[in-house]
Amino acid sequence: MGTDGRSTPRGGHARLGELCLRLTDPSGSLLLGERGLRLVEFITSELRTGRHPNELDDFFDELEEELLAAGHSAGLGSYRTTPTPPTPGFQPLPGGHRHAALHVLACPQGHCERVEAPDADSPPPGCRIFDQPLRPVPLR
Repeated sequence: MGTDGRSTPRGGHARLGELCLRLTDPSGSLLLGERGLRLVEFITSELRTGRHPNELDDFFDELEEELLAAGHSAGLGSYRTTPTPPTPGFQPLPGGHRHAALHVLACPQGHCERVEAPDADSPPPGCRIFDQPLRPVPLR
């Protein structure tokens, strides 16, 4: 259950996570017509006002249809037609055997399953859905 009592799939709303990834993709993998772009704008504005992603499933369905019609064979599925960039490898920690606090970066609102490895050389990537940086989540 989420903090508001509504159930969310383990890891968050999968289609929201995929939409978030596509919105941050610099290659422009979210090429849509006017109706599709309006759906993206509607979904993001509703989420920013506090609506739960599960309440927008009908709109995610419509967006998925628009993506399929525009030639995105996976819709909002997690199947990739372009390779994802490799995750950077772990580097030895300076200062001997001490362990640094390990964390990943995740959805700032906890609604989707997007997770990225932090990069010490750059600021946290942003979430284009909520217009906020991804938040650190400690690994246990």
